[in-house]
Amino acid sequence: MKSYKLNIQKDIFDERKFTKEELLKSSTYKLKQICSEYRIVNAFKNIYKREQLIDLILKYRGKDVSYLIYDKQEGGMARIQEALEQNVTTKLKNNNIIKIPTKIILYDEIGMSEEDSYRVTVEDEIVESNVLLVNGDKDYICGIFNLKRDKKEENKYYLVANHENLRIENFKKKNYKLLFFKRHISEYLYKVYYENQNFPPMNLQYYEVPIIHFEVRKLEETKSVLCIDFGTSNTTAGVYLDHNYVSKISDNDIFNNRIKLDEINFVNFPYVGRKGRGWSKIIPTSVYVLNCHDLDNIRFLFGHEAQERIKENNYAGNASFFQGIKRWVNTYKVFEEIRDEAGNIAKITRGEIIKAYIDYVINTSESQFKCKFKKLYISSPVKLKNQFISMFQDIVPDYQIESDNVLDEGIAVLYNTIVNQINNESFYDGDEYKALVIDCGGGTTDLSSCNFKIVENDISYGVDIKTGFENGDSNFGGNNLTYRIMQFMKIVLAHYYQNNSEIIDIDQLIPLSGVEIFRHVDDFGVDSVYAKLKEYYQRAEELIPTRYKEYENRPAEEYKKVKNNFYFLWELAENMKKDFYIRTNILRNKFDSFKNMRSPESDLQITPLSNWELAIYEEGKLEVVNEFPNVIFNVIEINKLIKADIYDIIRKLLEKFYENQELLNYSIIKLTGQSCKIDIFTEALKEFVPGRRIQFKKKNINTNDDLDLKLSCLRGIIKHVNSKKLGNIEINVENEVPIIPYSISAFDFNGNEKTIIRDGEKLTEAKGYISKLLSTREIKFYLKNIEGELQKEYLFENEAVKYTQTSSADILKRYSTKVSQEDTDTIRNDEVKLFVFTAEDKWGFYIVPICRQSDQLYIGDERYFTFEDDLSTLDFFDGLK
Repeated sequence: MKSYKLNIQKDIFDERKFTKEELLKSSTYKLKQICSEYRIVNAFKNIYKREQLIDLILKYRGKDVSYLIYDKQEGGMARIQEALEQNVTTKLKNNNIIKIPTKIILYDEIGMSEEDSYRVTVEDEIVESNVLLVNGDKDYICGIFNLKRDKKEENKYYLVANHENLRIENFKKKNYKLLFFKRHISEYLYKVYYENQNFPPMNLQYYEVPIIHFEVRKLEETKSVLCIDFGTSNTTAGVYLDHNYVSKISDNDIFNNRIKLDEINFVNFPYVGRKGRGWSKIIPTSVYVLNCHDLDNIRFLFGHEAQERIKENNYAGNASFFQGIKRWVNTYKVFEEIRDEAGNIAKITRGEIIKAYIDYVINTSESQFKCKFKKLYISSPVKLKNQFISMFQDIVPDYQIESDNVLDEGIAVLYNTIVNQINNESFYDGDEYKALVIDCGGGTTDLSSCNFKIVENDISYGVDIKTGFENGDSNFGGNNLTYRIMQFMKIVLAHYYQNNSEIIDIDQLIPLSGVEIFRHVDDFGVDSVYAKLKEYYQRAEELIPTRYKEYENRPAEEYKKVKNNFYFLWELAENMKKDFYIRTNILRNKFDSFKNMRSPESDLQITPLSNWELAIYEEGKLEVVNEFPNVIFNVIEINKLIKADIYDIIRKLLEKFYENQELLNYSIIKLTGQSCKIDIFTEALKEFVPGRRIQFKKKNINTNDDLDLKLSCLRGIIKHVNSKKLGNIEINVENEVPIIPYSISAFDFNGNEKTIIRDGEKLTEAKGYISKLLSTREIKFYLKNIEGELQKEYLFENEAVKYTQTSSADILKRYSTKVSQEDTDTIRNDEVKLFVFTAEDKWGFYIVPICRQSDQLYIGDERYFTFEDDLSTLDFFDGLK
């Protein structure tokens, strides 16, 4: 496992054990580091071969090999049944040394996990081991369980079972018992299960504990809607559960608070790290390819487990690892070549990867809430709402995707506020409110507007919402801020190593005072603020390389070191950003080893790492530096570092509203997205609007698990679904036609650029054309933003042989609002008009070529082009940063 797992407590760290498989993946240098860290041997002063180091570590810090039966093996259950029947079996006296729950409810489609909290007390030499579920006098095996230790309490264990190792049938006689075994017999059963060979006979001694009340259930289909906030960086899911969501509710889950009735329930996703097993309401939008040998049964890891696996392999293993898969909405049918840890290669569509991730979210939800979902409500940004709905309807056809009257992400956040206003009676009946919602997520930022009013009717509240997408930046989000911090850290560390531990000052990189930055961005643009920082960053690459894409043709050892540099610095930057702005009120931060992690200074946060691992160039060779640098980062310099970036995005979003004084009409400015917790967002907003209208609730600054902003969108979606179900709020949502923030142009035969569609036009009304000779083979079109900056270039290939004969009447029937009679009548012989127009249900544009030959009209194939191929075109993990 990666040696620098962040934020681990010392007592947990001291229990660190290693498997042989894990050590075999480690470099010799890493093995020496482990020996040094745990004082196994002075490996740096003695000469030891790699094999000797592994043996030494296993001797003193070796992790016991697990002999728990979990992954299914064909024929394994039958072999254990045969072993029980053919070997001598001895029933041991229990004498109450093993205590199990009185009632056990098993759902054979999902098995049993630690979270089900079926706890077993064991006071004998039984440790983590295999447990058999048997039925009847002949002890027919109908399930294999694992006894997993509760690390918080001595002699306490959990029952765990893989649903594939259950064969619960409709037995007439339900005499269920659990058979417990001592360690050596449990290991014997493990070998029998997985190895198809003859084993010597053994006296199978066991403890038998009858289950007083054992019930087997099938997952019941629920009418409740599972809501998923599918994010670029992180995803959340939840559902409102009432007393009737299934006919038989799991009492066990009610008692353990896994299910709360008549409330919003959030899905908890597993996190397995060096602290042990944990749970989080947020799951990273990450996918790792574990095994793709069988194309029909590709195995993935998702979320936290995917990220842990990539760290274990020093970020440079063979397997494919994907982040930000939400960006693929317009390219989900594109094929990706994937690779697993063994080097197997397969080709699947991006949509299949997204489907696997969504299926995992659904399966985790079903396991927690003990039901089967058929209805899904998946969030999407306003400008791509229809594309997301269409994609999910295509890739998960077995589920009903909510598509009528759905809220986009920004308005879902606002709807959460509207419901709270109703519940708190903090609104004026019939008054209209105008709100702007700024949603800064991990990868994108959107600005949505909303007019709403609340009316208290005789039988329900009436809520009228008129929404519209105003603007946004698909290439700005929390990752931009992480990358900026990473740039600064890399520059500081490079200067530190090159100049005898000297610290470079932020003022050398950004030679402006804090109060000057906003005005400088106004006058000269954001790039001018970071010009010197960019220059220093390019120099730092010469000492601390992170552009691992450029090392693909170098030896594997170099490639791995450079790739590790990038991800090591990225993780440090991400965690420092959270420390400064999300988790605590610290003012300074440094990195140190576990043994030196405590600081007497209250404002200094020590981020503990098991060791420092950064590769730098020394005399033309990449050498790993393991000594912790004496570098302290403070919040003042980080604030200055990201101030221009944040102001620039706010300026882009609001400047037009400010200049035409339209902002005065908005009573609420709503900030959402975890990045908006940074105070500079509010400071930048105050340049345009009075602070009293900015709604942003900041929780206790010392809260480590503050998910309020991330969950506000999900809460809004769930409340919207529940309001429609209960009928207590009658909702009318009218989506205003989006305004296009782009222009589309092409060059005529004189070399003059002609604007065909102008920015600021409505998506339903934008149209135009350009004329060319029919013999023209290629026509280029250009997409520009409102600043006139080129965003994308499109190539339209004109193939005259594919044109089909048509008439004005047919054209008008098909394109009545896009192509006029006059437009077709004026087409000359051997001329083609390329008609360009947008449509309300697509975030892009169509090109339809119509020509005339020998006085006859012909039409070519209609082609669709997206404004953005990916939701965000900026990829921080492309190996070129």
